[in-house]
Amino acid sequence: MRASARAIFDAAVARAHPAGCLPPHLPPAPEAGRLILLAAGKAAGSMTALAEAHYLDSGFPPERLLGHAVARHGYEARTRHIPMVAAGHPVPDQGSIDSATRALELASAATAEDLVLVLLSGGGSANWVAPAGALTLAEKQAVNKALLRSGAPIGEMNIVRKRLSRIKGGRLALAAAPARLLTLAISDVPGDEPTAIASGPTVADPTTIDQARAIVARYGLALPAAAEALLADAASETPRPGHDAFARTEFRIIARPADSIAAAHAAAVALGYEVHDLGPDLEGEAREVAARHAELALSLRRQGRRAAILSGGELTVTLRGTGRGGPNQEYALALAIALGSEPGIVALSGDTDGTDGGGGEATDPAGAIIDATTLARAAGLGLFPAECLADNDSTGFFEPLGDLLRTGPTLTNVNDCRVILIEP
Repeated sequence: MRASARAIFDAAVARAHPAGCLPPHLPPAPEAGRLILLAAGKAAGSMTALAEAHYLDSGFPPERLLGHAVARHGYEARTRHIPMVAAGHPVPDQGSIDSATRALELASAATAEDLVLVLLSGGGSANWVAPAGALTLAEKQAVNKALLRSGAPIGEMNIVRKRLSRIKGGRLALAAAPARLLTLAISDVPGDEPTAIASGPTVADPTTIDQARAIVARYGLALPAAAEALLADAASETPRPGHDAFARTEFRIIARPADSIAAAHAAAVALGYEVHDLGPDLEGEAREVAARHAELALSLRRQGRRAAILSGGELTVTLRGTGRGGPNQEYALALAIALGSEPGIVALSGDTDGTDGGGGEATDPAGAIIDATTLARAAGLGLFPAECLADNDSTGFFEPLGDLLRTGPTLTNVNDCRVILIEP
């Protein structure tokens, strides 16, 4: 059953890899102008390598191909022509500043004859950072850390980030006008809202500065004075729908969580499971979602069903302890506790980018896998699951068991994929 769970997860990841989803969407090269390729996010390396090969191999003059690509550390890919660098994620670093600065420079130099091709994926918010006003990198890092610790959904985090940036919330498109601009994006957000992917640098922003202020108040965030000043200034508002900057822009989503959950669904059916698809956009506290999923799994087990419960989305963890982990590992630990060693159930929860929660290092686990033996084996090693959960130490629980899911960087990102398999 473990192998089946992994095969279903791998099918979800494969569906979102740029090698399959990007080439059909690459536009014709401009007839007279330049092609300016800008890429940011966890898939930026693979997307850039594929795109530049497409144009160079078709005879496009290399002197007319410009650009810059940035991915989180460990997610870079070898490119032939476009410079590729690494930057921090989820907390930005100097590489994030330098990359955003270069992207804005290239976009600002574009003319009406040029095509600006923007390749976006999850992680772009941290990889392109251009602090507005007097905000420093250290202060921007402090804002990101506060947002990450708050338990706020990614969409709400991005509403705040946009007001503190010179590139997010449509401002890259503002810089590129009057050039034609096409964005090809791999979605990592519930609902696939373009304004939320990498904080929407190329699309009009329908959210408001009042919403950003409300989010800060709701989570009781203590922000640096420079950030507070920006949120208090109406001039920090982002360009709205209908702005002239978006007259020659287009945005296409080329892979989304729903596509990957559909691929997982097909893989589960091929393995003979009755699929219960809970959707691609689940949100909520990881341990609370796990408790609900355990109830469903136990119910199906009592009914004698051979079933697969699938779900996507991005869960959150409110940090209460000092342990190591991420939403997928915490979900798996809470699920193991709730299932109570019920036989005939295996579950896998993993982040499709290969790193649970997006923090830490690229070598960190993607998630974890559990079965009916998990709690007994843990007891034999002197591990206490409830204590580990209370300390947010899911990595500390699963690592000694050898039950961490390790994929390495997948070079894509369509949020999480959770698989629960039930045998009668």
